[in-house]
Amino acid sequence: MTTPLQQGDLRLLETDAAKRLFDSTTPARVGYLALDGTPRVVPTWFVWTGDEFVMPTFISAPHVRHPAARLRALRANPDVAISIDTEGSPPTALLVRGRAAITEADGVVPEYAQAALRYMGEEVANPYLAMLDDPSTRMARIAVRPRWVGLVDFETRAPSALGGVTA
Repeated sequence: MTTPLQQGDLRLLETDAAKRLFDSTTPARVGYLALDGTPRVVPTWFVWTGDEFVMPTFISAPHVRHPAARLRALRANPDVAISIDTEGSPPTALLVRGRAAITEADGVVPEYAQAALRYMGEEVANPYLAMLDDPSTRMARIAVRPRWVGLVDFETRAPSALGGVTA
């Protein structure tokens, strides 16, 4: 009999449940502290590279009025929590904690193009990405290397309050 992986174990990222969530069109929900000290949660496209969650966002582009507000907050306090979860029942939730590292790049970062294709489909994503091929496009690549991982599926890994895995 195999001992189940404990909450916090990074090997939970290698489970079938986690891989299904990585391939889904469910956005990640990222929790962080805003500059005023209050918590925020934002949905965002993501790509799992095998080492980090990459959640690109805009600094400037033809359709962007101002840089994403979370960038200043993440630079001030890079600690984040990420949740990727299903909407059906029973739900599956992948929970990640880590620190965001931000790098800036001219143009569309590769992970954003990859995410656009996954979330929008080729027919919609290709013209959208073509519109972004503009000298004004500048992106921030927000990357999070997991430090702690939790997984709850309410079947084989119920929350601790239900007698399951502990955080």
